[in-house]
Amino acid sequence: MNPTVGIAVILTVLQAAHCQMIKDLSACLLGQNLRVDCRYENKTDNPLTYEFSITKDNRKHVIHSTISVSENIYRGRANVTMHKNLVCLHLQSFTTSDEGIYMCELRATNDYTGNQVKNITVIKDKLEKCAGFSLLIQNTSWLLLLLLSLPLLQAVDFVSL
Repeated sequence: MNPTVGIAVILTVLQAAHCQMIKDLSACLLGQNLRVDCRYENKTDNPLTYEFSITKDNRKHVIHSTISVSENIYRGRANVTMHKNLVCLHLQSFTTSDEGIYMCELRATNDYTGNQVKNITVIKDKLEKCAGFSLLIQNTSWLLLLLLSLPLLQAVDFVSL
């Protein structure tokens, strides 16, 4: 077999073996709280484990995790919510001392290809406010949004000319 073809086949098999893949990592401010959204594509029903950490002063600090132990300074301020294909870190009372490189690490049980990791640099003065509409969209089904918008559509008076 041609070595190039062999490498292509191995890469294709390894890519198909990935049970999850981080698609996007974003951060925003919700009042005085930081929200870090880790969006992923999941190709399995296997349980998902996660770790959110911050690197500052060349040290990694675990904020919230199902993989390892969270540091005490974050335990009372951090929580994580999971929705379909989204893991959200919520860090209360975010200040400039919480600035740094935030990391989302995901691993599906029995995924032997390794952890998926993505980083984002978070600086308080450069963060955007979390959009209320995007919060509604990611936490509400499209059917419910449609039903809620029907009264608005009915209130519009369409006059034929």
